Amino acid sequence: MAVPSWLERLRAADKTALVQDGKRKIHYLFEDGKEMAEEYDIKTGQLISRKWREKNTLGGTGKWQVEVGEPTLPLLGALESELITESSSNPIFMRKDTLSSFQWRIRNLPYPKEVYSVSVEEEQRCCVIRTTNKKYYKKFSIPDLDRYRLPLDAAALSFTHANNTLIITYRKPKEILAAEEQLQKELKKIKAANSGDGDCKTQ
Repeated sequence: MAVPSWLERLRAADKTALVQDGKRKIHYLFEDGKEMAEEYDIKTGQLISRKWREKNTLGGTGKWQVEVGEPTLPLLGALESELITESSSNPIFMRKDTLSSFQWRIRNLPYPKEVYSVSVEEEQRCCVIRTTNKKYYKKFSIPDLDRYRLPLDAAALSFTHANNTLIITYRKPKEILAAEEQLQKELKKIKAANSGDGDCKTQ
């Protein structure tokens, strides 16, 4: 079972913690230079956001890529943002997990539930959203399953539609639930700076 390998990488990473605004922010620096920043709700232990950053080809610091949480908007000048504003009616794809499931929300999808189909492509290790009216198509992977080298299970996948939002839920396998529980115990042992004691590296 390959579950320990990702947990071992997390354990071996250089970690700093900051408690701020009811959130525990953890910054990981891995041996290969990659960085990961996570935010957890202090009361529930719920993951709020996860971002990744790695060095670019010239060795400089790259941009943060959001894996979980609200997508970050590009920082543009006032005039520039007026010229290149993305249409507010475009579908917005984001991941927002619960304690027991991975969950994705696609906003601005007005079609009724029966138009959508969500399936697992086991060989390509991804999920696919299709619509019968050919208006929306999306492939997405579940990086957590890849990191723990776990297979995709079609039975764990479900979806619903409400308020112009398609909500896709994938039930977390027991291996990931167990690993997350172990990780939470370890993260609580890290001495966290309070917001007044300096800044976290993720800022």
